[in-house]
Amino acid sequence: MRHEPKGKACLLPAAALCLLLSGCSGLPAAREMGDMALLRTMGVDNSPAGVAVTGSTGPRAKGLQGEGEAALTLSADRESLSGACLAMQGQSDSYVFFGYVDQLLIGEGLAERGVQPVLDYFARDGELGLGAQMWLVRGATAREAVSAGGDQGVDSRLETIQNDSKMGIANRTRTAGEVYTDLLELGSAYLPALTPTEEGAAVLSEMGYGVLKDGSLAGFLNGDAARGLELLAGGVQGDILELSGWPVSVQITSARTQSRLEFQGDTPTALVLICKVEARLSEYRDRPAGTERKRLLAQVEDQERERLNVALNQLRAWGADCTGLGAKAAMARPAQWQAVRGDWPEWFSRVPVNVQVEVKIL
Repeated sequence: MRHEPKGKACLLPAAALCLLLSGCSGLPAAREMGDMALLRTMGVDNSPAGVAVTGSTGPRAKGLQGEGEAALTLSADRESLSGACLAMQGQSDSYVFFGYVDQLLIGEGLAERGVQPVLDYFARDGELGLGAQMWLVRGATAREAVSAGGDQGVDSRLETIQNDSKMGIANRTRTAGEVYTDLLELGSAYLPALTPTEEGAAVLSEMGYGVLKDGSLAGFLNGDAARGLELLAGGVQGDILELSGWPVSVQITSARTQSRLEFQGDTPTALVLICKVEARLSEYRDRPAGTERKRLLAQVEDQERERLNVALNQLRAWGADCTGLGAKAAMARPAQWQAVRGDWPEWFSRVPVNVQVEVKIL
């Protein structure tokens, strides 16, 4: 039978007991949840001081019966993001905890200056993280957007949009990590845009997409351009096409865009895009068949091709391949891709693009 040395057997429990009794356990101090202000939403803006940070808890439960209490909104302007977050600690009787922040709003002014410092901070901070949903506030500040919900906060509205996105009836949502990764790997990224509403039950409304190039705002995509971006990115659901001259409505249920680069030597000569769309007839008097069905398919293909071209024209003007078309095409031609990878934004702006659309009505 194997025996531990007597001194070693009693040393560890005694040392642990001594640490606990002396209050030097090295563990973080425990806090009751009721003593903490759990921020759910954070907005970041430019400020004359440097940076403006606004945080909201959303409605809070208090007491044994879980009585509702108004959302707590805190804000601070400091030279740095960390300084502003620290200053917010002194604005509440409760300990302000950032570990529950799952919605990050960026003001348009800050996006024009650059979002990289904010994403760097979220990546490095011990409480925050890159899993938060990221939004660009258009035509207003993030502080105005976070404060738009009043006593109820805006986290429930943002969660509704996020869930609607999964169901295909809202803009595609993106996490801060997804945006951060695209900026590092592609040099550009897209994210959904929101704006505060002046009246109505929805305190925030969707406003297309913002496109970032080298970390700064390049511009916005709206309407058909926004729908075209969704086709390029894939995963479109719930989009309804009402076709001129047809007593039918067509619902787009999915889309997937494949890309291929054609080369002459190491020089790209064309970027070929093949967008495969699945749809269904959501409303109709008589189901089209035969020649009528072919005509309907052709018109849907033309409309979706036009949306793709509108989005591509704008993205190419910015030199922002934010959906990674070049990187996806590179999988088939890795050697040639290495030759153009460093200059791909410039190539993307001027290489001829051939857009093909294939629609299947289920």
